[in-house]
Amino acid sequence: MLTQRPLAIALILALTAGIATPDATAARKAAPKKKSAAVALACSDFYAEANKGWLAANAMPSSGALSALGQLTARAQQQQRELLDASMASPQNKVQKLLGDFWASGLDEQAVERDGAAPVAPLLKRIDAIRRNGDIAPAIAALHQVGIPVAFQFGADIDLRDLNRHLGYFSQGGIGLPDPAYYTRDDADTKALVARYADYIRKILALTGVAAKDIETQTALVLDLEKRIAAVARPLPELRDPRNNFAPVATAGLGKQYKNLQLDAFLKAQGVSDDTVSLVNPAMFAQIDALAGSLKPAQWQAYLRWRVGDAMAPYLSKPWRDASFNFRGQVLLGQAAAPPRWQQVLDAINLAAGPMLGREYAASYLPDATRTQAQLIAGQVQAALLQKVSGSSQLSDAAKAEAKKKLEHLQIEIGLPRRDLDFSMQPMGRGSFGGNMLIASTWRHRQEMKRIGKGNADRRWDVLPQQPALAYDLAHNRLIVTAAMLQAPVLDAAMPLANQYGAFGALVGHELSHAVDNRGRHVDADGDVRDWWSAPDAAAWDTKAKQVTTLYGQLPYPGVAGVKVNGELTRDENMADLAGLELAHAALLAAQPNAGTETEKPFYLGWAQLWAQRVTPDEAQVRVLQDVRAPGQLRANVPLMQQPAFGSAYGCKLGAPMQPKPDARIGMFP
Repeated sequence: MLTQRPLAIALILALTAGIATPDATAARKAAPKKKSAAVALACSDFYAEANKGWLAANAMPSSGALSALGQLTARAQQQQRELLDASMASPQNKVQKLLGDFWASGLDEQAVERDGAAPVAPLLKRIDAIRRNGDIAPAIAALHQVGIPVAFQFGADIDLRDLNRHLGYFSQGGIGLPDPAYYTRDDADTKALVARYADYIRKILALTGVAAKDIETQTALVLDLEKRIAAVARPLPELRDPRNNFAPVATAGLGKQYKNLQLDAFLKAQGVSDDTVSLVNPAMFAQIDALAGSLKPAQWQAYLRWRVGDAMAPYLSKPWRDASFNFRGQVLLGQAAAPPRWQQVLDAINLAAGPMLGREYAASYLPDATRTQAQLIAGQVQAALLQKVSGSSQLSDAAKAEAKKKLEHLQIEIGLPRRDLDFSMQPMGRGSFGGNMLIASTWRHRQEMKRIGKGNADRRWDVLPQQPALAYDLAHNRLIVTAAMLQAPVLDAAMPLANQYGAFGALVGHELSHAVDNRGRHVDADGDVRDWWSAPDAAAWDTKAKQVTTLYGQLPYPGVAGVKVNGELTRDENMADLAGLELAHAALLAAQPNAGTETEKPFYLGWAQLWAQRVTPDEAQVRVLQDVRAPGQLRANVPLMQQPAFGSAYGCKLGAPMQPKPDARIGMFP
């Protein structure tokens, strides 16, 4: 319904103008001018024409950006609040009872204040019980079990040798600053940041019960241990390539190799019995192992108290929350004010019990008819891509065969993951939000550990159903569409059918194009990691990529004077936009072979209205340097400019800004 608002406003204004005109003849004479003006705008800047209602209704924000898709995210959050309110008031099942109690405990700020540090008291007591170096490893394992990673990170991720399984990944972590380089730099800004960090450590240690006379000593011990860990950590840029984080090793023998960390016992405590894990930085783990055996237990106690306090501070009473926000929110993130209480609690629930909330969200907000329609359109776009690949002049016969096989095997998952989870959890009450956070995060960690092992790679998604997302999963050759994504302006039952193809269908096409593009070429139809393109296939792609880079690179960046779009930075997403609209249009014509102008117009409106946005100049300055996607105006207009059917639908003359001559257009599937 919302996507029709701009057209409805335009219609109401036109009718009102006709009624108010005293001379009917004058009104009739004026009508062609109004139509001409609308056509002129559609043919010069269709984004402005399609979104004039939205732009009139949404003023420029004071900072950042506002967009139609951002409003979808805000709506999904409001829906989650409504669901949690209902679960709190009248739960209909066991999961809703858990969620309702979790939500209620977080919103009851008086109860949170009364609870104080009680939720972390058992953890701190466990740390206080450390008497010798042999007690350190079990304490580390126990904290990982409740979702508080200390000393290092351990989690589940794809096995790059076999994409149908997850491995356990030992990786670097255990420090409180976001970059290990902060611990070694000596410039003035870094020193000032570390000083603020040390002050934060002091506050948290005091809240955990450390006596005032011991604060300075324990803060120094914490920083010393973190500096030792950071000294053997790898620079962050090296970690951006997943292949640099992959180093499979046999689990047998890890206990002897890292005897102080007792990694064999650690894995057992996490419920992991796989025969292989990834451990990419043996030198770092050797260093941590040595520290576990050589540093005095008192230093590890100070460090572990600090890590527990830092991790749990956002979920405890106000002094804890204020200390955390003052450093992590204001200093590190530049936030002026903490989010409202409901937002903090919702974020916590999504972090610790997100899959639970996702199941209930899909049941409440995803009608079966919408799911069925989404499945139908996505399948038709998939068929359109298969047909385009079959007739492609850019791919060799061998590449075509592999691409077709891949597309035929592609799975489409709508709403929520196919496999459900075990939602058995310790009951929650309403008196301890921090305690509930630990209960939920322990459950979530246990579920993550269950991902590790053969045949578990498709157990669930890496995005929650209540979060708007539509993505192609390269590792498992599947399209994932979350329940929250299936509402206006993407897909709504109130939208005209063609509008659904132009919005949802084109987004599907965008993502599915990645199955056979420069990214998808690295995973074949059987899920093996290999390049299935030949040199001529790659050369044809590079030629097309250069054309797209040039096309976008000559366009002014809206809101940034004298600057043009970075065609190289945005190339891959721009190519996917072009492909997505082509595929959605082909799917529409296959579904409605006799489609005419009245079908084409809402199709193109559906696409353009996805990208409505208001971006402040400061935000635009940031995006022009970092954003891999083109600004909304160009995401709307440029793909439309490549389609002659758009010009026919809106009566654009050849050579108009929105209808370039044929030799200036780029087709992704010639």
